[in-house]
Amino acid sequence: MSSAGQYSTFVDVAIFDAVRTPWVDLGGALAQVSPIDLGIKVGREVLDRAGIDPLAVDSVLAGSMAQASFDAYLLPRHIGLYSGVAQTVPALGVQRICATGFELLRQAAEQLRDGVQLALCVASESMSRNPIAAYTHRDGFRLGGGVQFKDFLWEALYDPAPGLDMIATADNLARRYDLSREAVDRYACDSHQRALQAQRAGAWCEEIVPIDNQVFELEGYQPRGIKLPRRTSLVTQDSHPRPTDFSALSRLRALHVGGVQTAGNSCAVVDGAAAALVGRGSACTRKPLARLLASAVVGVAPEFMGIGPAPAIRLLLQRSGLSLDDIGRFEINEAQAAQVLAVAQELELDHTRLNVQGGSLAVGHPLAATGLRLVMTLARQLRQHNLRYGIAAACVGGGQGMGLLIENPTYHS
Repeated sequence: MSSAGQYSTFVDVAIFDAVRTPWVDLGGALAQVSPIDLGIKVGREVLDRAGIDPLAVDSVLAGSMAQASFDAYLLPRHIGLYSGVAQTVPALGVQRICATGFELLRQAAEQLRDGVQLALCVASESMSRNPIAAYTHRDGFRLGGGVQFKDFLWEALYDPAPGLDMIATADNLARRYDLSREAVDRYACDSHQRALQAQRAGAWCEEIVPIDNQVFELEGYQPRGIKLPRRTSLVTQDSHPRPTDFSALSRLRALHVGGVQTAGNSCAVVDGAAAALVGRGSACTRKPLARLLASAVVGVAPEFMGIGPAPAIRLLLQRSGLSLDDIGRFEINEAQAAQVLAVAQELELDHTRLNVQGGSLAVGHPLAATGLRLVMTLARQLRQHNLRYGIAAACVGGGQGMGLLIENPTYHS
């Protein structure tokens, strides 16, 4: 497999802190909350937890895939303003589908080279608020013709280049790597069990920001805020992890004839937001959460898009001079179980170091925000277990893969 792609290495770049909301199931307690307001919540919280004055931020980078509100174009700017960042500080929207969270960190690191001192990175996704949309009605309706409305959330999973949806690309990988339905379901079951165990042990308490009803004031401007459904006053944890067994997963019908992917071994659909502060490690007054060492992004065939993390990880290792054995933990987004297994098989990854707290099959995948979750979860694992290096990676719809290499600043040999 080719190692062609874009590789960037970073010096003195640190993730000061990072937080996220709970990931909440489609149609759940966060379903009617604008992704802008979720982003403001985590933006404010990460600044508060890091003990940093919002006026010290000199760049805002934000990402969201769905047009989930009528003011969606303003998402980066409003997140910055309502988080307390100075009005003179610009904001930029960033998009690399499932790797948007990684791309935010990469662009922040590159901005540091150009003089930025501190960047606020926010990714927010409301899968529930994806619209039912039509693109052919602007000029009115012709006689006998009807306007065609479609579910954007569902249709966005389809790639017209190969004529396949994302599930079918994972089924392609299952055939290429000879992955049985049983192997795929067993991996999914393991992910669910690991996630539930991690949640019960409080593994994510440090990174999760509880969500309640709240108003965000901005002097001279209209207030914004979060309003939860009636009888819900506080959301404190991810809603999707639940007891799951192999027999239940094996009874689910495959989504495509002859395929191995089902609703149970594909990622959960959830709403959520995440934020991180990126600055110079030498300027951090306390130990940062992680050092950002390098990024790699590659292109792969769209019909096998799920394999993308493999060449991205390979490129990271080749250019950094590290080996698989040097990496203490891997967090690879679980878009589909067959996709992760194909990547693990391609790289010959040790499963005891892969997604040890479960992954998106059990926790969920709010597209833009997932990359930030993977990085913060990975960073906290490295610190907890005194491991030096970690890699977070994801496949990207359309045929890409992206990975980040981070280092534990508290590591001691």
